[in-house]
Amino acid sequence: MQLNRPWGTCALALSLMSAPLLASEVEFIPMQFTTEFMDQSVDPAVDFNRYANGGWLDATEIPSDKSRWGAFDALAENNWRRIHLLLEEIAESDAPAGSNLQKVADFYRTAMDTAAIDAAGITPLLPTFEQIEAIGDIDDLADYVAAAHAGIGSPLFGLYMYADQRNNEDVIFIMVQGGLSLPTRDYYFDEQYAKYLPLFVDHMTTMFELAGTPTDQARADAETVLALETKLAGFSKTVTELRDPIENYHKMPIAEADALMPDFPLERYIRALGVPESETELDFKQPEFFAGLSEVLASEPLENIKTYLRWQALTSAAPYLASSFEQENFRFFSTELSGTPAQEPRWQRSARMLDRNVGFALGEVYVAKYFPPAVKDRLEEMIVTMRDVLHERIVNLDWMTEPTKEKALEKLKTFRVVVGYPPEWRDYSALTITDESLYANILASAQFETQRQLAKLEKPFDKSEWLRTPQQVNAYYQPSAGQLVFLAGILQPPYFDPELDDAVNYGAICAVIGHEITHGFDDKGRNYDAHGNLADWWTEADATEFAGRAQKLIDQYNSYEVLPEVFVNGEQTLGENIADLGGVSIALEALQRSIAGKEDPMIDGLTQEQRFFIAWSQVWRTKYRDDALKRTVSSNVHSPGMIRAIGPIVNVPEFYEAFGIKEGDPMWLPTAERAKIW
Repeated sequence: MQLNRPWGTCALALSLMSAPLLASEVEFIPMQFTTEFMDQSVDPAVDFNRYANGGWLDATEIPSDKSRWGAFDALAENNWRRIHLLLEEIAESDAPAGSNLQKVADFYRTAMDTAAIDAAGITPLLPTFEQIEAIGDIDDLADYVAAAHAGIGSPLFGLYMYADQRNNEDVIFIMVQGGLSLPTRDYYFDEQYAKYLPLFVDHMTTMFELAGTPTDQARADAETVLALETKLAGFSKTVTELRDPIENYHKMPIAEADALMPDFPLERYIRALGVPESETELDFKQPEFFAGLSEVLASEPLENIKTYLRWQALTSAAPYLASSFEQENFRFFSTELSGTPAQEPRWQRSARMLDRNVGFALGEVYVAKYFPPAVKDRLEEMIVTMRDVLHERIVNLDWMTEPTKEKALEKLKTFRVVVGYPPEWRDYSALTITDESLYANILASAQFETQRQLAKLEKPFDKSEWLRTPQQVNAYYQPSAGQLVFLAGILQPPYFDPELDDAVNYGAICAVIGHEITHGFDDKGRNYDAHGNLADWWTEADATEFAGRAQKLIDQYNSYEVLPEVFVNGEQTLGENIADLGGVSIALEALQRSIAGKEDPMIDGLTQEQRFFIAWSQVWRTKYRDDALKRTVSSNVHSPGMIRAIGPIVNVPEFYEAFGIKEGDPMWLPTAERAKIW
């Protein structure tokens, strides 16, 4: 699809016209829906993103500490400001020892104590370096990797404890590919990312030097790490391949997995980590990767592996070490890879650390102060409406047979919806946080979380557990739990604004609700049944029809060129694109029902349906730096924001009617190419 591109290089040039402020210093244009964001001199039939967001695009620079900027980011930034005020209050309080408030206060104070962090230098990491140096054989390696995985860092591969995807009453030990420093495997092989490899070597060299390695040896070590990670990348699946839950489910006895890794004592590693002897099976997500990893461990000299482990320890710890390490880590991963010129202020970096480590303790205070009960009540009403609309749409689908419809309706009925905050708050009583040091608190938090995860193996799967803290600006669908979660942080303007008309809220928060509900029926979610287990509940004919309809979205999004020769990956982003389309179409029908038989009031010279589509586009208005946009296209399962602003709506007939868009207009998507799924 040929479109004008008011993003990418243009956005980067805008940000360099003057020295932009940090986001925390910006006096924001109000985030509410407004016609001031529009450029009504642009014909919506020519460039709808520009029509809906042109005023904002012209007036806005990307803040210097951000790689992108849009409605989502501005809301998150304002939310961080709220959290900052809350943390300053908590830090000044005299909380009882062992209480959640004491843990939040001490964590935040140590994170803000840059003098102490700088004085410590590399010292916090020296015990880890000594452990690596002491590795003498493959058994020692397995013991070290287990210790590293239980603390800070994830060398060689990743792991977690979660529901068995085919029997979600049980929790299972899961191993996944990993061990790479760059965003995806593409960065090691694809020509468009080739420029980053020498920069990566330079970065590693500097980091090794900061840790005390002589320059010549530091560069040699950096080259060793790149060579080893490139081998691991060669055995790794792409982001698109990782999205397939069936192809990434390989439950087997631990002994069988151990045989696939003849050059790594897998069972020794598992028991050293703390997995109980009673656990005899695991989900070996990507067996080919682990077989390849075993080959690498067999062929690489032990000293090369130890060099890689030193790097992994160093890069994982860098954000919590002295400013020289933290700043160099930022320079490469944020400036070189994403084009971000400046770091966020220290308070914000500290708040992010806290959110990742003791975030639910903070969330309990955040919800009490900032989340009105009326918002929760109103959103729950909207969710009921949206679910009812999807129920009727499934009943009336003209392409799905009755047996599959019955299963789909059964699944929709079982969805569990939670709004704002979790039904029970996380218990941090076993976690000790002190005013000793940031690194000690990070390590304690990591070890606490490992033990919390391991404890799940001996209990039934908890379908009520939250995966994100309530203060985050987000929402998500958890297929194994059949759970839809709408976090308190996102239930603010521009996503939800009780002061504005229904059309705007339907185009924003209701479309987000519809998006999350549709995830249960996207190309990935449709593989889970009403109980949250991987199961084939589709007739062969319906599965074939679904694939054909989804292919139209793949083709559509593959055509979006966001930078010269850089295209959206329609397969990689398919699940989110299906959810966007479902969210928009379900929310639009809900709006139409609410205004049926009533006079359509013109507001700001716009009809209700026009305001609906503009509201959707405005919540996805976004500018990116070029490197960040490349990184997004490579690694993110979401399409870039400015593509989300238009991608789903060009599949909706009412969009064309609302703005008088005709065949031959640039925004016209031929009828035969439009996707209609749910």
